[in-house]
Amino acid sequence: MKIEVLKNVLEVNDNLANEIRTATKKSNTLVINMMSSPGSGKTTILERLLPKLLFNGIKTGIIEGDISTTRDAERIIGNEIPIVQINTDKFGGDCHLGSEVIKPALKQLEYEKLDLVIIENVGNLVCPAEFDTGADKNIVVISITEGEDKPLKYPLMFRVCDIAVVNKMDLLPHLEFDVDQLAQNIRQVKSEIEILKISAQTDEHVDELLNWIKQNLKK
Repeated sequence: MKIEVLKNVLEVNDNLANEIRTATKKSNTLVINMMSSPGSGKTTILERLLPKLLFNGIKTGIIEGDISTTRDAERIIGNEIPIVQINTDKFGGDCHLGSEVIKPALKQLEYEKLDLVIIENVGNLVCPAEFDTGADKNIVVISITEGEDKPLKYPLMFRVCDIAVVNKMDLLPHLEFDVDQLAQNIRQVKSEIEILKISAQTDEHVDELLNWIKQNLKK
């Protein structure tokens, strides 16, 4: 009985996720799900990326996911981009965003008028990878302060993602970190995944992430 309940929960989530993809395909809205462990730099990446998206005329909305607080949303609200905050502590403190909360958030953003919606998922390398949000593309952000072994310890996260963004490269001179070993571990889990090395703090190579997004836009 417990296994059947779990199966039903995942089926409901997947069905809603497919409904989201069908709807956003009709409106030509690209939905990107950004995932990582806490502190990897997702919000800093958005702080650098959003002005570039605006400059390029890409109509963008943000769905901010966190267990509690609106601090991340407050950091990016100055970009005059529509934001919907989802705090999971109101329904049990879930460590992920599922399609059941993404669907109404997209409606609130009026996604039909947008070229792009970025979901900043709850910081966690496990749960967010298990639940389909209805996104077209998944991004995993991993900072070099986390160690080279994370792809091997949390393989599902890297399997479900289309691109791995290696952040905080500006700290490399101060750490004993093997970037090549990290890339090898990532590709051991998923050989075809794209890997992009950036520093959100210094804005180094963030334009390459912008170009990746532009290449995947639906119109």
